Amino acid sequence: MLKHDIQAMEVIHLGPEQINACMELNQLALNGLWSKQQWSQELINSRSLCMGVLKSSTLLALACGWLVVDELHLTAIGVHPQHRRQGLARLLLSKLLEQGQLTGAIHATLEVARNNSAARGLYESCGFKTAGCRHHYYSNGQDALIQWRSLEKKAEPRQKI
Repeated sequence: MLKHDIQAMEVIHLGPEQINACMELNQLALNGLWSKQQWSQELINSRSLCMGVLKSSTLLALACGWLVVDELHLTAIGVHPQHRRQGLARLLLSKLLEQGQLTGAIHATLEVARNNSAARGLYESCGFKTAGCRHHYYSNGQDALIQWRSLEKKAEPRQKI
C-alpha cells in the first residue's frame, strides 16, 4: 500500500528534460551509478525505456531498461531514500514490464547484488527467478545474481460449454 497520496503522484516517461532530476536521484538512491553523459544517452536512446514517479515536480523514483531483440534488460531502479518501502519501486517495475511487453519483449532480465536482500525480495515477488551468477561483477567485488522472468501472458482457461 502506498503511503503517498496517489492523486498527487504521476508516472511519466523520462526524457532529456529530466536529466538533472535523474542525476540528483542517481546520487541519492544509486550512489552515482551513472555519469551525466551516461544518463544523457539513456534518456535519448530509442531502445531505452525510462520511467519515473513525480510528486509535486520532484522525482521520487525511476526505473530504466533496454529493449534488446525480444528481451527487456532492467538497468536501474532507484527510489529516494526518504520514500523507500512505500511501493514506488514495485509500481515502476510493473509499469516498465508492461511497457516492455507492449513493445515486443517476451522476457525480462536483470542483475542484482547477492547481498541486496530488499531488491531480491522485490524481484522475487514480481516473478523473477535466479538463473545464474556473475562472480565479482560489481566494482566492490560483490557477485551479481542473474534473474529472469517471462512477460508472455498466460492463456485464459477455456470454459466448458
